[in-house]
Amino acid sequence: MSTVPTTLRDTAADSGGRVLESRLIGIGREEFARDVWGRAPLLTRGAGDFSDLFSASAVDELVSRRGLRTPFLRVAKGGSTAPESSYTSPGGVGATVSDQLDDTALWRSFADGSTLVLQALQRTWQPVMEFASRLGAELGHPVQANAYVTPPQNRGFDDHYDVHDVFVLQVTGAKRWIVHEPVHPDPLRDQPWTAHRAAVAEAALGEPSIDTVLEPGDVLYLPRGWLHAAEAQGEVSIHLTLGVHTWTRHALAEQLAQAALALLRDDPEMRRSLPLGVEGPDEALAFVRRRLAAALDEADPTPLFHETRRGQARPAPLGPLAQLDVLRSLAPDTPVRLREALDARLRGRRLATRVGWLDFPETDLTSVLRILDGGTHPAGALGLPFVERLLRAGVLVPAAS
Repeated sequence: MSTVPTTLRDTAADSGGRVLESRLIGIGREEFARDVWGRAPLLTRGAGDFSDLFSASAVDELVSRRGLRTPFLRVAKGGSTAPESSYTSPGGVGATVSDQLDDTALWRSFADGSTLVLQALQRTWQPVMEFASRLGAELGHPVQANAYVTPPQNRGFDDHYDVHDVFVLQVTGAKRWIVHEPVHPDPLRDQPWTAHRAAVAEAALGEPSIDTVLEPGDVLYLPRGWLHAAEAQGEVSIHLTLGVHTWTRHALAEQLAQAALALLRDDPEMRRSLPLGVEGPDEALAFVRRRLAAALDEADPTPLFHETRRGQARPAPLGPLAQLDVLRSLAPDTPVRLREALDARLRGRRLATRVGWLDFPETDLTSVLRILDGGTHPAGALGLPFVERLLRAGVLVPAAS
């Protein structure tokens, strides 16, 4: 009989070191979790130097040399977003792409006072990619990253709130932040500030909770729902916004309801038609409530929770040529490791990851447990057929990659 626990997750994400306490906040993790997380803003002065994550040269590289397309960048000025056609153009000969960034148009917009917003940097800039992945694994909530590049004395967006928590990392320049308390606390993803536009505008006229200038190295944490507006000071301001897309009780309730409804599909009584000529749900509602309540007691949303969570982020980059190389030269002493940011979880004999799932025979479970530690292992110690299968699946990668 197997002695493998019911569920195990990979620990590879834990091996890179924690970044919340070391780089973003000036208090301990427990204090942050108890007093700040989802409750109140936190301003941390001199948290560190963020030039290893992003810089002015990174902006120029992304805008002018990477061939980025929308929506990886947007342009804003005076609270409005510019149409994409005003800063994109065709890719040129041999590239049937009509919406690549036009660096000349972007320069003219920027010189005219527009803010450049580089979006989803966790997909396009390696240092930010690695940092966001570590932070997301540490927080247990997915993280996206945007950069805001604002000319002196300009504001990209008017007072608003976000539907996700944010960590604002001031990279270069200085920016004044004015923060007000929420008019709609803890908004869900489908409850944007525009649905409360009048209340936001009125609240923005009141006394702010925070009115401060962020200097390079400062970090401001804002829970979702807190109103804010920011304006660059006497020089170009670049800041990173790490958006934390928090899981909520409402989201868990949705998944519980989905799991319960899946159970009710197998209930013949629930599949019956309502009476002929029915004009409303009254006749069947009491019966449905009882069956639904029983199904909610029985339903387990855990598999759907992890499936949804895996779909909200991407694994670490995979080089197809390096992968082919290691397959062709695979030997007992070839070092391999679990691909990072897979969110791999072993449940029984099934390993679920962001790139799919694999079922294993009992004889392979010891090797599965070994790779979940996030360390490097010689292929021979795991079994060459086992390693080859996981290399082909994109679950294992060469340790030197």
